Amino acid sequence: MDIWLIEKWQDYYKDHPCRSGLRVYYDKNVDPEVKRAIKECVAWLRREYVFPKRVRMYVKSNRRIKAKNGDMVCGTFFRPTDRDVEPYIRIATGDYLELFEQRGKDNALAAILQAMMHELSHYFQWLNDLDLTFIGEERQATNYSRRLMSLYAETRDHP
Repeated sequence: MDIWLIEKWQDYYKDHPCRSGLRVYYDKNVDPEVKRAIKECVAWLRREYVFPKRVRMYVKSNRRIKAKNGDMVCGTFFRPTDRDVEPYIRIATGDYLELFEQRGKDNALAAILQAMMHELSHYFQWLNDLDLTFIGEERQATNYSRRLMSLYAETRDHP
């Protein structure tokens, strides 16, 4: 079962029309190289996968984002309890230059893209109403983000 491909979501949304797609919004101070890499990756994701319920992704220039539990994290996914409400993702990219110095350009961009794919995996968990523990959700999202990064890496020389 590939959570990015299963269509359990059709049980609900076939009778509840909704907006679809993945939409991305950038803070004005997001590094241009990060913005370019995300745009290219999102274009690939849109070609390869269906986003049947609109999900908005906010790319922030902050180093970290405060999660609902107060933790400072790289990314968050808002999982609405009402399935008619659109979910959203926030991704922190403000540590790009620091990652660039530590890991190099490709690895720094890959870390940001992998965080994005991790949060998108949470979207597909929510969309398909998967019944997992918190730890199970995190492990699954981590595994899928790694697998997707491998698939994406096969399409290009650099992120």
